[in-house]
Amino acid sequence: MAMWVFDDLVEGLFLVLLFLFLTITFSVGFDHAFKKKACCFGPPSYPFIGCLVSFYQNRRRLLEWYTDLLSESPSQTIVVHRLGARRTVVTANAANVEYVLKTNFSNFPKGKPFTEILGDLLGFGIFNVDGDLWSSQRKLASHEFSTKSLREFVMRILEEEVEGRLLPLLESAMEKNEVLDLQEVLKRFAFETVCKVSLGVDPCCLDLSRPVPPLVRAFDRASEICAMRGMAPVYAVWKMKRAFNVGSERKLKESVQLVHSSVREIIQNKKRKLEEDRAEGDGGDLLTRLLSAGHGEEVVRDMVISFIMAGRDTTSAAMTWLFWLLSQHPPIESAIVAHVDSLYRDPLDFETLKEMNFVKACLCESMRLYPPVVWDSKHAAADDTLPDGTALREGDRVTYFPYGMGRMEHLWGKDRFEFRPDRWLEEPEADGGGPLKAVSPYKFPVFQAGPRVCLGKEMAFIQMKYVVASILRRFEIRPAGSNRPVFVPLLTAHMAGGFKVVVRKRSGGNEP
Repeated sequence: MAMWVFDDLVEGLFLVLLFLFLTITFSVGFDHAFKKKACCFGPPSYPFIGCLVSFYQNRRRLLEWYTDLLSESPSQTIVVHRLGARRTVVTANAANVEYVLKTNFSNFPKGKPFTEILGDLLGFGIFNVDGDLWSSQRKLASHEFSTKSLREFVMRILEEEVEGRLLPLLESAMEKNEVLDLQEVLKRFAFETVCKVSLGVDPCCLDLSRPVPPLVRAFDRASEICAMRGMAPVYAVWKMKRAFNVGSERKLKESVQLVHSSVREIIQNKKRKLEEDRAEGDGGDLLTRLLSAGHGEEVVRDMVISFIMAGRDTTSAAMTWLFWLLSQHPPIESAIVAHVDSLYRDPLDFETLKEMNFVKACLCESMRLYPPVVWDSKHAAADDTLPDGTALREGDRVTYFPYGMGRMEHLWGKDRFEFRPDRWLEEPEADGGGPLKAVSPYKFPVFQAGPRVCLGKEMAFIQMKYVVASILRRFEIRPAGSNRPVFVPLLTAHMAGGFKVVVRKRSGGNEP
C-alpha cells in the first residue's frame, strides 16, 4: 500500500508542475487553432500534452473509454497523442489487425518502447524480442510444442493436478461449507501446472494452509508493476523512478532479482541432475528438453520465464470469468454439464477433450467478453497505411484491442454484450454440442494471430477443458455475494478482490 501511495504522490507532483508550466507557456488562442487542425478521430488533444487531460480523467475506466471512442469512430480506429510517448493508433478493426499481424508482419515488430516495459522481467525471452532472436526461439519452441511426448506429459500432469489436488480441495471446501476464492485457487493451479510442465518442479501452491511461495509473490508483483508502466499517463514518471531506484521501480527490481535467481537455481540443479543421470529428456518438461539440446543458461532462463508468464494467469483468468458467467446463466450451465456427461470417459484423454466443442464455445465466449490480455502493441518500422486508410509514421505505436473488439456491434451484432456460446457453433445440438464455426483470429485475436500466434493455444484449451469439465460434473460453483465483479486489466486481467464462491455437490454428480 505504501508503495502505491508514494507513486501517486510522485505522479501527482509531476502533473501539477507540468500543468503550471503549460498554463504559462500556451495561450487559449493557440489551443483553439491546434484543435481546428486536428484531422484524426480520437480523444481531445492539445499542444505538447496531447490527450493527457482526458487520459488522466479516465484513468480508472480506460477500457470503457477506449471502447466508447472506438465505437464512435467510423473506422473503429482512433489516434492517441500522449505526453512523452510516440503517437499511438488504437484499432478494433479486424482488417487492420490482420494487416499488422500477418499481411505486413515484417513492418510491425514489438519495438523498443514496448519491449522496454517488460525487458527487466522477460529479458530476451520469446515474447519480448524481434527479428532473428525471435525467429530462432520461435523455431525451437515450435518444435518442442508439437511433439507427441510433450502432449502426453501435459496430460499426465493435468491428471495428477486435477484428480490429486484440485478436486479434493473443492471437496474439502464443500464439506466444511467454506467460502473459497476460486480465482486464487485457479491461479495457484495454473502456476503449479506450468511450473511442472516448464521447469519440472512442484511449487506445491494448492496447499492453501501454506503461505504463497516467494516465487509466486515475486511474479505477481513484477507483472503488476510492469503493467502499470504501460498504463502510466506519463512514461517519464516510471523512468525517473527507475533511474533513482525508488517506489514501485525499486519493488520491481527486487522482485525480478528473486524471479531470476530462483529460476537460475532451478536450471543449475536440473543441469546437475542431467549430468548425473545422463538423461535424454524426451517426454519430460521443457527445461529438460532445452538443456538437453545444448542451449545456454541465460537463453533458457528467459525462455522458461516467458512460458511461465504466458501460461500462469491467462488460463486461470479465462476459467474464473467462465465460472462466474455460468453462475449467472443456469440454462447454459445445464447445457454444458449435459454436453460433458455425454462425452465423458474416465480418465479423461486428449481425444475426448478435443470433442468437447461446447466447452470450447463457452470458453471462447467468456474470453470474447473478458479477454485475459486486453490489448497488445506493435510499432511501425516504416511509414505505412492501414486498410482503413489510417496513415502511420515510422515509430508509431499500433495497438489492437481485444476487449473493445468483443464489444463492437459490427463484429458481433446487437447482442454483443450478451453471453451466448452458441454464436460459436454452426448448428447447436440438443446436448449443447455441434461443430464449431470457423471464426477469423483477426476478429478474435485473444491468442494473437499470424506468425506470432500463441504456440500454446491448443494446450491451453486442453487444460481449460479438463478443469472445467472435471469441476462441473461434480460441483456447482455459486458466488458468495451478489455484487457484480470488476474487471481489472494488468498484464493479465483479473477480478478485483478475487472470486469468492461456495461449492455445492451437483445433483447426480460423480465422486472426485
